[in-house]
Amino acid sequence: MTVALAPRAVVVHRRSELDELVDRHGTRGQVEFFLRTRGRTLAEVQERHDALADALARTRTAIPVDWRRGEVERADLHRFAFEPEDVVLVVGPDGLVANTAKYVGGQPVVGVDPEPGRNPGVLVRHRAAAVPAVLAAVVAGRARVEQRALVRARLDDGTRLDALNEVFVGHRSHQSARYRLRVPGGAVERQSSSGLVVATGTGATGWAASLARGRADAPPLPAPGAPVLAWFVREAWPSPTTGAGLTAGLLEPGAGLEIAVESDELVVFGDGLEADRLTATWGQSVTLDVSERRLHLVL
Repeated sequence: MTVALAPRAVVVHRRSELDELVDRHGTRGQVEFFLRTRGRTLAEVQERHDALADALARTRTAIPVDWRRGEVERADLHRFAFEPEDVVLVVGPDGLVANTAKYVGGQPVVGVDPEPGRNPGVLVRHRAAAVPAVLAAVVAGRARVEQRALVRARLDDGTRLDALNEVFVGHRSHQSARYRLRVPGGAVERQSSSGLVVATGTGATGWAASLARGRADAPPLPAPGAPVLAWFVREAWPSPTTGAGLTAGLLEPGAGLEIAVESDELVVFGDGLEADRLTATWGQSVTLDVSERRLHLVL
């Protein structure tokens, strides 16, 4: 006889700015002095710390007593084993949901905003007080869930990474990156640029929006739930051996960009987390396309 396990709620959070400052400077007194030299106050940082602590406490309390529980800090996400039946509660800014998305599969993700009004609230849609009702709706199958596409980068050695907002490919120090770019349809161009960005509909309000602004070749940016990607080459340099004709476009499902590396090495990272990166060396290829995974965001 098989006994069904109770659901498991996994709370994802990040350390507060105050915690990080105390680690760096040693004491609250030193933190206060440091902040004062920067025109800030300890009270401001303490207020944000308290708001996060309150949201975490409310979220933990909202988890039914008969559920299993898990908890993971952002820095440890790559080591945490999510289970298929988990309900993931992300307490923090929108970016923390993006950080989490690459490590989960079909699990429902509930974004909890600890500081309404400070965060845009695009991905953290709920306040801590609403978590009991949200969890009840998830378990009952009544929750509205929006699927959001991820972008995938794959190296020819089989390594890969997914990202919710965008993937960057370029030189580690943002110097000139040299490569051959193949776009859907087969056109190829050798380029020297400050890198490429491939963005999802979720990322269309972030870096992609900045890259698209004022560019005549900018494609229409994808909608948040669309399985379409927008790609941009940053500052392509035309020369006798490199071109600047293929610099932006859309990737429909099943289509991808192929990059053959002609620099000593290029880095590939997602959602601004350069520490969690892939490295492609001369002669390797990188393919960027829509991942088969989706973020299941509870609305």
